[in-house]
Amino acid sequence: MKAVVVYGKGDLRVDDIAEPTCGPTEVLVAMEWGGICGSDISYWKHGASGTAVLRDPLVLGHEVSGRVAGIGEGTTAALAAQGISLGTPVTIHPATLVGEHRMPAETASRTNLWPEVRYFGSAAFAPHEQGGFSRFRTVRPDQLRVVPAGVDLKAAALAEPFGVALHALNRAGDVAGRTVLVNGCGPIGALAVAAAKAAGAAHVVAADLSVAALDIARRMGADQTVNPADGGVLPTDVDVAIEASGAPRALGGVIAAVRRGGVLVQVGNLPVGEVSAALGNIVTREIDYRGSYRFVDEISTALELMAAGVDVSPLMTHEVSLADAVHGFELAADRASGSSKVMIRLG
Repeated sequence: MKAVVVYGKGDLRVDDIAEPTCGPTEVLVAMEWGGICGSDISYWKHGASGTAVLRDPLVLGHEVSGRVAGIGEGTTAALAAQGISLGTPVTIHPATLVGEHRMPAETASRTNLWPEVRYFGSAAFAPHEQGGFSRFRTVRPDQLRVVPAGVDLKAAALAEPFGVALHALNRAGDVAGRTVLVNGCGPIGALAVAAAKAAGAAHVVAADLSVAALDIARRMGADQTVNPADGGVLPTDVDVAIEASGAPRALGGVIAAVRRGGVLVQVGNLPVGEVSAALGNIVTREIDYRGSYRFVDEISTALELMAAGVDVSPLMTHEVSLADAVHGFELAADRASGSSKVMIRLG
């Protein structure tokens, strides 16, 4: 079967790999859609994503959806109880917790903080965890999330990044009736805009250096947009800021925009190693600076919100076939292309 495989820095191919067989405790999914993420691009461009370094060929992709195509004999009863059968549309929770660890009681429910997590399309461990940019993929039954009626499979592939954005909002606390700044309007930032509006934020300001990204943010529900490249100035005294750009130079301005005693959530991946950033206002304004990493099960909430009418279609700017996936990566990596989320037709 065909799959999108990265072999090393700069070496990305649509290649033939062995088709998986469905074991007795597994479910076979026929993949239909995949969304290209920044970490996928990083493996291609740099041979690494953060501290995860590519050592062997890796099938990329963790934002995927498809239909159940095979059911292991040991999973039939459990899946039937969930209303899952052959042909059921699903998306997939990409995480697998491994190892024997003891979590502190106060964080035991935050499974995203488990010390060892295998994730679709990740080189963090050896052997690597193969991703879902392929025609078929076997998964555990508990990884399946049924796509609700009214949500198409293309949109359902974005439940994973939407879950990341929703987790960032959850880290901020209750934003109902509050003013929220989202800095950086790539896919996660734009989805954070939608998440904030869905959570009842009174006023959402989106900031980015890209005109195209700000247009998408407006279509995702932003009440106001700011482009510092055009002389735009960030607001002051917002209750909550979601920093989704991962640009250290932006931190000083974002911190200064948060009111005294407010909350700043960092969901954009900061560079590995030392960075220079103006952080003094965290102390003098007594701002809570919180990290946000992946999600627990907000992927399920994402599907519920889509079913309730949250429209993620403005994000999906480009579409390519599986055979043309390398071109899709080129579009996704080129900001001049105006791309936000490039979707791959895997089916």
